[in-house]
Amino acid sequence: MVVGIEDTAIAMGSGSVEVLATPRIVAWVEAASVAALAGALEGGSTSVGIRIDLAHKAPAPVGAEVTAAATVKEVEGSAITFEVTAFAAGVELANGEHTRVIVDEARFGSAS
Repeated sequence: MVVGIEDTAIAMGSGSVEVLATPRIVAWVEAASVAALAGALEGGSTSVGIRIDLAHKAPAPVGAEVTAAATVKEVEGSAITFEVTAFAAGVELANGEHTRVIVDEARFGSAS
């Protein structure tokens, strides 16, 4: 991804500087976790995020190219925990863990 004005802390209301916002990093590493599961779930199943623990360690300016990655760390029943990272120009911007749970898409969607 490339950091745009809409991805900054100012735009997202999470700070007063024009650098990549923590909430956007959270969204990007969560998307990386979803992508890591692509093709691995049974038909009718999906995953939902239930926990994230992320350390935002370095800034990234508008225009920076960011790579978000997720690697399966642990599977326990229907819960899958990922190690997640985000990098720009060889610098680790953030790291942590994200847990998703596999659910029946139709049943989960009708819960509301």
